[in-house]
Amino acid sequence: MNWDQIEGKWTEVKGKARASWGELTDDELDQIGGKKDQLVGKLQQKYGLEREEAERQADEWADKQ
Repeated sequence: MNWDQIEGKWTEVKGKARASWGELTDDELDQIGGKKDQLVGKLQQKYGLEREEAERQADEWADKQ
């Protein structure tokens, strides 16, 4: 699934995002709204990841959807 599709179906897939990144709260997931850059930023903030690693994780997750 590409990021445009994820953004459009965010309410359906945000539970899967929560399962993958348990430290993200429901409020944070609502703020992300399916936007890759928002997700990458939150992954960096919550997990202390480098931007490249956060983007890789986000892209791998999106590919599985």
